[in-house]
Amino acid sequence: MKIAVVGTGYVGLVSGTCLAETGNNVTCIDIDVNKVNKLNNGEITIYEPGLEKIFLRNIKEGRLHFTTNLKEGIEDAQIIFLALPTPPGENGHADLKYVLGVANDLGTLLKKDDFKVIVDKSTVPVGTAEKVRATIIAASNNTLQSGDEGCFEVVSNPEFLREGVAVEDFMKPDRVVIGANTEKAKKLMGDLYAPFVRQGNPIIFMDEKSAELTKYAANSFLATKISFMNEIAQLCERMGANVDMVRLGIGSDDRIGKRFLFSGIGYGGSCFPKDVQALIKSSDECNYDFKILKAVEEVNENQKLHLMPKIKSYFNDNLKGKHFALWGLAFKPNTDDIREAPSLYMIDALLEAGATVSAYDPEAMKNIKQTIGDKINYCDTQYDALENADALIIVTEWNEFRTPNFETITSSLKNKAIFDGRNLYDIDDMNAKGFHYVSIGR
Repeated sequence: MKIAVVGTGYVGLVSGTCLAETGNNVTCIDIDVNKVNKLNNGEITIYEPGLEKIFLRNIKEGRLHFTTNLKEGIEDAQIIFLALPTPPGENGHADLKYVLGVANDLGTLLKKDDFKVIVDKSTVPVGTAEKVRATIIAASNNTLQSGDEGCFEVVSNPEFLREGVAVEDFMKPDRVVIGANTEKAKKLMGDLYAPFVRQGNPIIFMDEKSAELTKYAANSFLATKISFMNEIAQLCERMGANVDMVRLGIGSDDRIGKRFLFSGIGYGGSCFPKDVQALIKSSDECNYDFKILKAVEEVNENQKLHLMPKIKSYFNDNLKGKHFALWGLAFKPNTDDIREAPSLYMIDALLEAGATVSAYDPEAMKNIKQTIGDKINYCDTQYDALENADALIIVTEWNEFRTPNFETITSSLKNKAIFDGRNLYDIDDMNAKGFHYVSIGR
C-alpha cells in the first residue's frame, strides 16, 4: 500500500518506519525543513532502541521517504495518518490546532474520485474524528463527501506505543483498535494491519468515539496503577512493610497483573500526564467529577518530590552549599524524552534549596540542556557525576545503574548516602556495604 504519515515526531516516525518494514511505500511529511533534511540524509531524530536499524534499511530499500510538501506526500496515498502533537491547552484540554490545521489543508487537496482513509493516530479527545471530517468538508466548500459514497473517511486508530519498546509494540501489538463507520475503511485498515497480527492478536473494530476514549481510558488506568502503588509505598514506610513484597503479592493475581506496579518517584513522559489531564477536563465538561483521576494526578505530583524531605532530613534541613550527583534525567529508561520527567522537579527543588547538581544520563542530557541550560553540570559518565558530591540521587532506572561499582561510589562521595527513587538495590546489601540508603516504600 501507499501510505502517508503527517508528522515525524515520536509516533509518526515509529509508525511510518514500521509500516515501511512490512513492504508498504511510506511518505512522512513534516513542516520542519531541518528535520526532514536530516531524515532524508539517514539521520534519525529520536532515540528509540531498534528503530535506527529498520529506519536505515527502509530508506535504502526505497520504501521510506520524507518531504515538507503535503500535496506531494499524500499523492496516490490510500491511507493518510495524522500523527501530530496534541499538547495540553491552557485549560488542560488537548489542543487540536495542529490536527485541524492539517485537516483544513487536506480539504483543499483531496479529489472526489480518489478515496482515502484519514487516520487520527494522535491521542485526541472524543469527537475529534467528527471535527476532522467537518473541517475537511468545510475547507472543500462542501464539494467533498465522507463515507462509502464519498471520497474520504476518517477513522480513529489510537497508538499504544511504550517508549523504549515502541518498535516491538508496533510490530507485535497486543491489539489494534480501529474506530470506523464504513466497511470500505474497515477493509483498508484491516488489510494494512493484517501482517502485524499474524500470531492471532485481535484487530478490534468499534465506533470512532469508543476508539478515541479507549486510548485515554487505557493510559489513565495505567497511571492509576502507578499512583496506587505509590500510595501503598507511603503506607509501607509508615507501617514498616516492604512495597516490593506487596507488589509481588498482588501482582501474581491475574486480575491485577504484574505490570505498572513498581513504586518510585512518579510517572512522566508525553502520554500519562497529558492524557490524565485531558480526560479530567473532558469529564468536567460533561459535568462529571472524575474523582479517581484527580487523585491520581495529585498523588503523582506529590510523589515526584517524595525524596526531598528525606534528603533534607539527612543534611539537617540545610542543603545550601551541598552538591548532589543525579543519575538519570529521562522520564524512563531507553528514551531521551524528558517531558514531565521527575528529574526536572528534583533539579528545581535542589537548586531552590541552595544546592548544586552534576547529572548523567545516557541519552537525555542534550534535551535537558536545551530546556534548563547550564543550571546544572553535565557529565560524560555516571562516575564523573559523583566527584565531590555530598550524596547520590537516582532518578531513572537505566540498566547501567543497576550494578554499579560501589567502591567507586564510596571513594567519590563525601558521604556514603544514596537516595534511590527507583528501588534499584537490595536494602540488606546496601546496609552491609555501609551506605545510608533510602528508597521508596521499603
